[in-house]
Amino acid sequence: MKIRHRQGAYPIIFTTLEVAREAVPAESFVVTDSHLSEKYVHHFRPDLPTLVVPAGETSKSMEQFDRILNWLARNGMRRHQHLVAFGGGMIGDLAGFAASTYMRGVPLIQIPTTLLSMVDSSVGGKVGIDLPSGKNLVGAFKAPTTVYICPEVLQTLPDREFTAGVAEVLKYGFIMDEPLITSLSKLPLMPGDGRLTEIIRTCISHKATIVERDEMDTSGLRATLNFGHTVGHAIETLQDFQGLLHGEAVAVGMATEAQISESLGLAPPLTRAAITATLSAHNLPTAIPDELSAKDLVQAMLSDKKSTGDGLALSLVGGIGTCKLRTGVNVDDVIRSIDELKRD
Repeated sequence: MKIRHRQGAYPIIFTTLEVAREAVPAESFVVTDSHLSEKYVHHFRPDLPTLVVPAGETSKSMEQFDRILNWLARNGMRRHQHLVAFGGGMIGDLAGFAASTYMRGVPLIQIPTTLLSMVDSSVGGKVGIDLPSGKNLVGAFKAPTTVYICPEVLQTLPDREFTAGVAEVLKYGFIMDEPLITSLSKLPLMPGDGRLTEIIRTCISHKATIVERDEMDTSGLRATLNFGHTVGHAIETLQDFQGLLHGEAVAVGMATEAQISESLGLAPPLTRAAITATLSAHNLPTAIPDELSAKDLVQAMLSDKKSTGDGLALSLVGGIGTCKLRTGVNVDDVIRSIDELKRD
């Protein structure tokens, strides 16, 4: 599978970790996190310079970005050498952003190690870091040279992390693949599921069809991939990136944004119920945390990159399998929808 972009194309290679490891060019630099360093890094490429950052979303920060750049400079990295992002979505975004800026750009290899990063964040070229005022507010478009998908690494993924990744799988179904939702509603996706590799392929294929048509996120098509993310990112920001995992926050966001879709008459009745039932069947949260008010959420949502200044911008479903970016969504309507959901 190849993903086309404005400067060429890059392959998505399904393989084993051993093959991916051997394929990494000599003189590469590796960025990983503290959890993976305990499990894999000594077996990955001990011959390569490796920087370990603390695991968790809080490392997707200006501090760690600065740390990576200075580490690369101190170790004499040159423009022809590759930076390898070996980790989940946080590592892919953080190391990818460093690769996009160091010496005005060095080659990037993505080796995602979580379900979420395999089906979503490692593909499409978006990289970046968070600010205290919002998620992914600083970033760039940086296409990797290669993405290696090694499903075997999911065997060591904690159950909670796996489940959080399922939220992104379900997202593809909710926005463009109703048969996928039908299948997963009948038999939820669990660790070790024999369908897993094929489902990862399906999700990447769906993302490819979107990002190849709207790589720079300008037409509104790519924004449909953000279903659940506007609310989800707001939750993460208000919790200082130390509460719900990203996928968990997106799950709550999808249930919430489905409610907004229904309230605005954009989705038929029971859409939210169907989405909530599917999420719940996969042990994903659907309720907004009690401590977060509708007004606080909306205030955080106004910092979202899609916001146009005349209201909120939300990717809202028109039913299971369809989604469209809606701009200028009335703030009071959103507050009312969230309040209704919190009362349920």
